[in-house]
Amino acid sequence: MVLTNQDMVELVAFRHKLHRMPELSREEAQTAQEIRAVLVATNPDRLITGLGGHGIAAVYEGAQPGPTVMIRAELDGLPIEEISEIPYRSTVPGKGHLCGHDGHMTILTGLARLLGRRRPQSGRVVLLFQPAEEDGSGAAAVVADPRFRELTPDFAFALHNLPGLALGKVALTEGPVNCASRGMRIVLNGKTAHASMPETGISPVSVVAELMPALTALGRGGPLDEDFAMVTITHAKIGEPAFGVAPARAEIWATLRTLTDESMEELCVSAEHLVLSAATQKGLSVEISHDDIFQHCENAPEAVAHLRRALDEEGIVHDRGDLPMRASEDFGRFGQRAPAAMFFLGAGENHPSLHNPDYDFPDDLIGIGTRVFMRAIKNLLG
Repeated sequence: MVLTNQDMVELVAFRHKLHRMPELSREEAQTAQEIRAVLVATNPDRLITGLGGHGIAAVYEGAQPGPTVMIRAELDGLPIEEISEIPYRSTVPGKGHLCGHDGHMTILTGLARLLGRRRPQSGRVVLLFQPAEEDGSGAAAVVADPRFRELTPDFAFALHNLPGLALGKVALTEGPVNCASRGMRIVLNGKTAHASMPETGISPVSVVAELMPALTALGRGGPLDEDFAMVTITHAKIGEPAFGVAPARAEIWATLRTLTDESMEELCVSAEHLVLSAATQKGLSVEISHDDIFQHCENAPEAVAHLRRALDEEGIVHDRGDLPMRASEDFGRFGQRAPAAMFFLGAGENHPSLHNPDYDFPDDLIGIGTRVFMRAIKNLLG
């Protein structure tokens, strides 16, 4: 069963509608309403809303017992102003679907149309529209929701579009495919002083100047192997905008990145030791917290084998490409519950990069993504 020309016209229009109305992580209420409406029209056997926040799961049951296959897409957009002349550009100031999640959702709504017309022969398919992928909190919230136990898959699949890869070509491999990452927020506290007598206070300025290059140096860089580490300073603030006050407070935000979760633990220990040592020497108190925590994403060989078979049968060119990649992805949390795999679908070699203000998901990928997932479902469930 394949999507009709009319299906494609309507799916493209739906994607453009989603593109106009991006919502940030944990704020995807209107997006979820739109997704729910199109899913209801496909008559799923079960529709779960409010999953892990604004998440939605549509369940399509086969006639015979069998495995559960979960396909996942993301609901959220980004806090980036879209710079584009496309007629369906974002209507929300400062926000945009500049990672392609609007396209990923549309691919799953295409699957919902097909599954609504013909259920699998056995098992069940769970189409999961996950909230809050961009800040790393969504998959964890979905898995922690008690209702997810009823949906626990035997296989989990996902895709992400990938600019820089030829349009419609796929990158796929076993093992780690996305890095672990986390945001480290460092707050240094001392004592203010008059700017004419800074020696009477305790200023964080010298510690900030020391820590920014020292933290960056913890990132060894190099090839994406078990020794890979990267620290990127993303934000810093010292004191208040006043000429008469020597500051007491400073913040440094840094993103830590490694290939595996194990290496991330080592990098965190090293970074925290560095910060505490520097702060203590200058008489500063320090607070360290972590946000946007992404575990590394690893493709299970048995799940990859099913995707490779589907790609071959659909005649879609694929190889390992440049995997693994530095970018993070919270789909890895589902891989802790079942064999899971994500493939990367080329958006074009010269296509604007993800998170760029002029990025837009290529509509040509809607049909390709739907075909691959539908073939994998058919092979697994009949």
